[in-house]
Parts: sequence; C-alpha cells; structure tokens
Amino acid sequence: MNYKLNIQYDGSRYKGWQRLGNTENTIQGKIEHVLSEMIGEKIEIIGSSRTDAGVHALEQVANFHTKARLSEAKIKSYLNHYLPQDISIAHVSEAPERFHARYNTKAKTYLYKIWNKDYLNPFLRKHTMHVNKPLNITEMRKASSHFIGEHDFTAFTNAKSKKKSNVRIIYSIDIEENEGLIEIRVNGNGFLYNMVRKMVGTLIGVGLGDITQASIPDILASKQRNQTGDRIAEPYGLYLEKVEF
Repeated sequence: MNYKLNIQYDGSRYKGWQRLGNTENTIQGKIEHVLSEMIGEKIEIIGSSRTDAGVHALEQVANFHTKARLSEAKIKSYLNHYLPQDISIAHVSEAPERFHARYNTKAKTYLYKIWNKDYLNPFLRKHTMHVNKPLNITEMRKASSHFIGEHDFTAFTNAKSKKKSNVRIIYSIDIEENEGLIEIRVNGNGFLYNMVRKMVGTLIGVGLGDITQASIPDILASKQRNQTGDRIAEPYGLYLEKVEF
C-alpha cells in the first residue's frame, strides 16, 4: 500500500525535513518514528521538498509504502495524537502504487514573509524576517522580473554538487505588502539548496538600495556564488506553501 500525507509544520526547532544520522530532531525522523511504532515495521517516508533547518511548511507532501492496509482516518488520528504539536497531518489518502512525492512534483510555491517596520513584532518574530529599514517594493518587483523564466541559478545556491544541473524555471514571483508585512511568493518547477533564501536576500538588497535591480541578469549570467555573497534571507521567514503534481 502507498499512502500520501499532507503535512504542516513549524520548523523553528528542527534541523530541517531530512532525516540525519546524528540527530533525531528532524521532521522526517519524527513522522517515521511514530509511523513505525504504529504499524510495527520500519517505515521510510519520501518528502516532496527537503526544507532546511528552521523552515516551515503550510503544505508539505510525503508518501510511504507499507505491507499493511490501514484506515486513512486511523493514520491521521494516530499521527496527530503522538507527533509533537508543531507537526500536524492535515490529510491522509491512499495513493497509486507508483506515486512518488518527490519525482512526481511538477511545481512548488514558496512563501517568504518579511516584517518591515522599525520595531520588532513579538508575535511574528519566529516566523518572519525583520528588516527595520524601509524597503522599496517597486524596485523589488522590477528585480524579481529578472528571475522569471529558465535560468542557471548557480549564483543563487549553496549546493555543493557540480554534477547536477542548476537550471530551473521560475513561473512567477508576486510581492505584496500589507501594513508592514511583506509576502513574497515564488512559484517554479524546482528549487536548489538555499535558492529561494538567496533570491529573497538579493531582493532585500535591492529594496534597501545596496544593489540595483538591473544587476540581476549579470549576477545570473556570472554563475559565481560570490556575486550573492552573504545575501541570504533568514530561514524562519520561509514556508513551503504549495506542491503541485
């Protein structure tokens, strides 16, 4: 049997999605442990996105295979009862045997939240990046347009592998501001390690006037990671918002 999970989590206190050998403090590890206890066999789950340490998910999708036939309602109830309260299972469904949460993904949307006031919002401090100087939204939108389309995003990743392609397609970037809360939505066919955070960090640099929006094409074309330097947005403002199959 193959089951699909729709998962939400606050990643603030976790080392990220992916199971790690030196810690049990990952989202994948927590869910696998509870499922294995429930079913009585070693369960490995496949996630659609390997979110980094501190990153959240409004809709992470995962699947797992088991020899057992289980009630979808029972799986959901059991997981939500025994998982930590900052991890929730929103939906469980039986999936086709060949469904793969990672390989069958067509597009993903990431949401980044910025609190843009000269004071810290105590209620948003763990879930937004605080930028205390005014950001020029108009220039940020102009800059974001340069990311649209198919590009080599080598300059916007910290991925170490040189064997895999760094070409990705960005379908849309929307930037909205409401009373100091800026939300940046990035939709694309896939994302590299730290790619969204580096893109947002660069957009913040444009908004602050540290770099010009017209410089983005040259940074992309350079394929040099030192061109983005330390312009990487904090992890706790990032959310995996939607996964499309």
